[in-house]
Amino acid sequence: MFSDYMLSRGRKKSKKQEDREKEVQQNQLGEYEQAPLSSVLTANIKLLQAETGNSNDLVVRELSLEGKGGSIQAAIIYVQGLVDEFRMNESIIQPLLSFPFQTEPSEPAKVQDELKNKIVAAGRVEEAKDWKKLFEGLFLGNVLVLLDGCNTALASACVGGERRAVEEPKTETAIRGPREGFVEALRVNTALIRRKIRSPKLWLEQKTIGRETQTPVCIMYMKGLASEDTLQDLRERLDAIDIDGILESSYIEELISDQKWTPFPTILNNERPDVIASNLLEGRIAILVDGTPFVLIVPTELNMFFQAAEDYYQRFDVATFLRLLRFFSYVLALVMPSVYVAVVGYHQEMIPTPLLLKLVAQREGVPFPVYLEAFIMELVFEILREAVVRMPTIVGNAISIVGGMVIGQSVVEAGIVSPPVVIVVAFTAITSFVSPTYNLGIAARLLRFLLLIAASTLGFYGISIVLLLLLLHLSNLRSLGMPYMKPFSPMFRKDWKDTLLRAPMWMMKERPQAIAVDNLVREDMDTKELEGQEPVQ
Repeated sequence: MFSDYMLSRGRKKSKKQEDREKEVQQNQLGEYEQAPLSSVLTANIKLLQAETGNSNDLVVRELSLEGKGGSIQAAIIYVQGLVDEFRMNESIIQPLLSFPFQTEPSEPAKVQDELKNKIVAAGRVEEAKDWKKLFEGLFLGNVLVLLDGCNTALASACVGGERRAVEEPKTETAIRGPREGFVEALRVNTALIRRKIRSPKLWLEQKTIGRETQTPVCIMYMKGLASEDTLQDLRERLDAIDIDGILESSYIEELISDQKWTPFPTILNNERPDVIASNLLEGRIAILVDGTPFVLIVPTELNMFFQAAEDYYQRFDVATFLRLLRFFSYVLALVMPSVYVAVVGYHQEMIPTPLLLKLVAQREGVPFPVYLEAFIMELVFEILREAVVRMPTIVGNAISIVGGMVIGQSVVEAGIVSPPVVIVVAFTAITSFVSPTYNLGIAARLLRFLLLIAASTLGFYGISIVLLLLLLHLSNLRSLGMPYMKPFSPMFRKDWKDTLLRAPMWMMKERPQAIAVDNLVREDMDTKELEGQEPVQ
């Protein structure tokens, strides 16, 4: 019955309606992306509403614009929540209604040029000549102005809406230094970088990636410092991405990485504008993705993941000590449980006799071998850490207290594990938090289990084999074609001034040789000339 009704209803449609449905059917998005707009205003409005499912946040306001020789029908179209409506009223709607155009209404193309050049007061006004450009501008927060009889639209920039304010980044805090961090708005992030580097050599290229999300992605670099070969390689990798959506910079990070099967991060992400600016000045390239505060830096080196922004705001001796402390802590977080298992299980002769007797006494009554103890405690700690991260802040603090004190004490009193294992795992957990880069800490957490397995089977020999394989793996990694272990492999001795050690600023006169290939000098000051000078009174 229902199908018969629909068929009879379809036969009663007018020819105009049938032609309209045929036009819509032929012009589905994806097929008419490059097709021009219709010169009929109502047809454009209906097609736009049909493609967006008559969404309530799509606002269409039809106007009658008065001119010297008559009036012309127009429409203001925007997505509510993506535009600054106050600025739209001030710069677009009020000028259109207050200032009559001087061109004859019979020539809508000239009327549109007059509106664009003389009446609309927005900062940037572009023409959308096809549906793809129109939809891109609409969902980027532009206001569309369509005229009857004109097959192009004006896209005026009035981006606005509710956004998170610029605040101190939570993933990398600093005692001394700037307190501003990136937000989810792309243009705010590019402005934060330009406030650090006020140079016309700071270039920006924008691409749109994602068939459905149409996410703006920007490449920022210093012209004359960044390698043109590296830039071209990055452009080709971004152009090769064919995916339905980009929701965070991690999508880009994973899709353009050189090595897909590695626990180590080969692309640095950071949400501090000062860190990104300093890397740009070294000749690296920044990748900014709309909708995320995390900016990517390429190419990277392993030693960059042990560096913090505050290293450059403290004295060089303090910064050197902190860097060495981070590196030492990372090594402990990686090998400490496996070394304990190897010593207790295979190499007891390395333990002093009094300490060995205490360990044996404390392990008396424990039903599990030492490697299984360490594995159980490591797994319990990882579960607790994940629970604290995912739970609300108040509940997470309670879980951390219960997990750290009650569970740890309970398993010891119950005789399930020995106290030394709890101490080793707890100290390993503390050292794992010293790493300033979260992704590098995850790599240590994963590799710790592999080293535990190697230590439980071959002792120190197994640990040595795994560490040697890791060293070979690191030497084989690339970050956008650049060796991951430079400046140690291949060796660039002059670049050692800013690796695990941080030399004084007056000694770091050159940029990294492997990155900035054209302009190496960043400081032209002879400190010897300052020696012996009388202080200014």
